[in-house]
Amino acid sequence: MKSKNIAAKWSLVFLVIVALAAIFAPLLTRYSYETQNIMERLETPSPNHWLGTDSLGRDLYSRILYGARMSLAVGICTAFFALILGTLTGAVAGYRGGKIDLWIMRAVDLLTIFPMLLLAILITLFVGRGFIGIFISLGITSWITQARLVRGMVLQEREMSYVEAARSVGLRSGKIIFKHILPNIAGPILVTLTFQIPNNILAESFLSFIGLGLQPPYSSWGTLANEGFRAIQSYPHLTIYPSLVLFLTMLAFNFWGDGLRDRFDPNDSAGKTF
Repeated sequence: MKSKNIAAKWSLVFLVIVALAAIFAPLLTRYSYETQNIMERLETPSPNHWLGTDSLGRDLYSRILYGARMSLAVGICTAFFALILGTLTGAVAGYRGGKIDLWIMRAVDLLTIFPMLLLAILITLFVGRGFIGIFISLGITSWITQARLVRGMVLQEREMSYVEAARSVGLRSGKIIFKHILPNIAGPILVTLTFQIPNNILAESFLSFIGLGLQPPYSSWGTLANEGFRAIQSYPHLTIYPSLVLFLTMLAFNFWGDGLRDRFDPNDSAGKTF
């Protein structure tokens, strides 16, 4: 358990470094993500270009840092959208029950019929490509799991004695949900957020990789992997470096989520040391 907590701490440090590097990318790079130099196209890593250049002579290191902005922004924004929408609908369905629960969960079941990525692709084609299109498509598809999870926890919590006491003194349903039930299940909800972010980052990368994500000159880790895949045999660094950063970021989010899960697990006292 101690080794898991150490991994969670170092993962958090890594994620903070990646986030800061994305925010302060102009200060950490010599070139803009869109600066082209045909005379230096497809160079391998060198002192002038630490990670090499792409087919248009753009610095790959700069594009990875600027791409982190888009990948993290999509992952975090869509995860918070799913957190808010899924928590609200799940809490209302679980607490009120009856027809409200029936209709909300039938809507969830209807969306569950389609695979998430397939539904995201269809929505992206309908809404349009770019950040807004990806945000809408991933936001609509990723709240389903959150709603199911919150509904299940609320169904358990509403039978607890503190909820019965709140009802007996005449508190309204909204106040009971937001001031009593949700604070008691905030830990597991926070843990799901740490797993939802990398899932959405991966989904955005997949959409960008198949050409349905961000469009040039903007870049994300998925678009960089897509551009490098065309020349992977001759210039593997174009795919390896963005894919490696994507892999390490997702791994760090999962390790951090495991640490938070241990911390909030009431049956695991060892996890409290994190």
